[in-house]
Order: sequence, then structure tokens, then C-alpha cells
Amino acid sequence: MERKRILLSVPHMGGREEHFVREAFATNWLSTVGPHIGAFEEEFAARIGVSAVALASGTAAIHLGLRLLGVGPGDEIFAPTLTFVASVNPVFYLGARPVLLDSSRETWNLDPYLLSRTLESRTRTRKLPKAVIVVHLYGQSADLDPILETCRRHGVAVLEDAAEALGALYRGNPVGTFGEVGVFSFNGNKVITTTGGGMLVSRDPAKVQKARFWSTQARDPGIGYEHSEMGYNYRLSNVLAGIGRGQLLVLDDRVRRRREIAFHYRDALADIAGISLMPQAPYGLHTNWLSCFLVDADRFGCDRDELIRALDSAGIEARSVWKPMHMQPLFRGVECVGGKVAEDVHRRGICLPSSSSLTDEEQQRVIDAVRAAHSGR
Repeated sequence: MERKRILLSVPHMGGREEHFVREAFATNWLSTVGPHIGAFEEEFAARIGVSAVALASGTAAIHLGLRLLGVGPGDEIFAPTLTFVASVNPVFYLGARPVLLDSSRETWNLDPYLLSRTLESRTRTRKLPKAVIVVHLYGQSADLDPILETCRRHGVAVLEDAAEALGALYRGNPVGTFGEVGVFSFNGNKVITTTGGGMLVSRDPAKVQKARFWSTQARDPGIGYEHSEMGYNYRLSNVLAGIGRGQLLVLDDRVRRRREIAFHYRDALADIAGISLMPQAPYGLHTNWLSCFLVDADRFGCDRDELIRALDSAGIEARSVWKPMHMQPLFRGVECVGGKVAEDVHRRGICLPSSSSLTDEEQQRVIDAVRAAHSGR
């Protein structure tokens, strides 16, 4: 009998989601209004300690977050080049221009010292960016203290893209709560999911309220359909918010399991040369949303792409680390400061199956397949 294919990262329900969804159906609150939406926002806000608004996607949250920071046509926005395209696409939505920066090899996230040098040089040669997007990649926090200090010194706003990092901590506090605006994603492959959805958060409740207003087509108060500002159809539905409420109850369990999976891979492959787990920065809790490794082809016996193909042949899905934005055709001509670290991480980086529902037997299949690819050199 053919064995079931092992996928990279799949939804993992906890049991309570169906109760909330049934309640939404029973009461006929099925659209972008209903009690689960407000409850989900309140429960999420209580979890991370800042105000929150539930939206249709993490991308929508970034779009509204940048608009909250006053981003408009002609503005420049600094962002890491090593990220998923959704981190940067909303810059284009607003007519602004991204400037891409390289990563730190120690964290794979935005290099705080490169950011400092680049902002310092801008004070002497050209205007400063309107904002900096800080991405917490694959569940690991960027090194926020030097980034925030640099941005405060230059008067530049910070938007935290924590789409991949719900549950991650920086010096004991949740990521997404340090900048002026933070965003999260509940896409189907994330640590917890609403099948599709996102959250915008801020320490400033007025920003959250404005985002909530924009997310429902910016309809002015009153009985008429009157609009004085541009709005969007960005609100999360009551049904999906019900799923989110159930998922939030098991967040700690899901993070714990993802970390167990990553560290078991690390330990089980420790005797093999040329494959190493993504760095675990000492300043925070890395959720290891995806178990990411670097492959040294000369020492391991095959390169990253060959390993992905070998795993695929064994019925196992694996993927490369994100392709840097400055290597994408969409971003041709966009300014990039550095880029060699991001290019190297992309060239050698592999993401192994990381679902919190991954069984011990399934993980052993992955480990055996990696070993087979190594021994077949």
C-alpha cells in the first residue's frame, strides 16, 4: 500500500473550533459581523497585551498598517530582502518604494547594524524612509533592541511582520508588540489557523480602531451609505473567527510541538556532516514554525535541491527557504543594500515537514530519507 505523503505544514484542529463554528451557523452570524469576531479580538489582545483587529489576511494587515503609518506615493520603506513576498507587496499597493536590506547570519532576520549604517548614511545624502518593516522569520524574532533604538534615533516608524511568529518572544515579551504596528497571519500553514485571516495590533487603540473602520469599506456612521475615506473589504468573518478562538486555546501546545520537532531533527541528524538547524538566537523564544536547515553540499554529499528531490521521491514535501526579494523579477531595479547572506541562506536553506500533527513515525520517515540522501553520495 502506498504510504501517505508527508506535507510541509498543515492545519491542526484542537477540538473546540467545531463548537464555535456550529454556534455561528446556529445563530446565522456567518459574514463579517458577529460575536466571535469581537471575542477573538479580545482574547487575542489579552494574550499579547495590546489592542487587536481581526482581518482577512496578514497581507491586508500589512497594507492597513503601512497606511496607518502615513505611507503614500513616493515614500521609501525599508524591508528585509529575505522574506515572503507578502511582506513587501503592500508597499507597492500604496505607491511607495521598497528598499531591501540584507540579513544577519546569526538570526536570518534583518541585520540591525546594516540598518543603522544605512539610516546614518541617509541622514547625510537623502531623505529617510517613512517606515521600516521588521520581519520575524520562520518563528524567530529579529534582534529588536538595536533596531528599535536606531529607528527611534532617526524618527522612523516600525511595523513588525510577525506573520510567521505568533507565540515567539523577544526578551520575554510577544513579538508584534514592540513597533507602532504589528501584524500576524492565520493562513492554513501557520502555527494556528483560521484557514485564512490575519490580525493587526498596536499599543495605540486609536490606530486599531481606524484600521477596523477602513477594513469595512470605511462606511461613515449614520443610516446612509456615506464614505469620506478609502476603505477595503478586509474584515475577518464570524465563522473564521470562531475557528481562531478554538485555535488560540491550543497555541502553547502547538508552539511546544513545533519546537520538539525541530530539535528532534537536529539531534537525530547531529552525526551527519553538512546539515545544521537554523540558528536559535539567545534573546528569545523561537517557535520554529518551520524546521529550517542549511545544507553544505560538499560535506553533506548533495546540494539542497537534490535533497528536496530525494525527499519528494520518498513521498515527503520539503521546500527551499524564501527566495530573496532582490532576486525576484517583480523587484527588478529595486535598491538592495547587501544581499549575500540572504542569497546564501536561500541557496542552501531547506524547510522540512513541521506540522504540529506530525507523528513520531512520520518524522522518522523524514529523518531516514535525509540519511538516505546523505549516504547515497
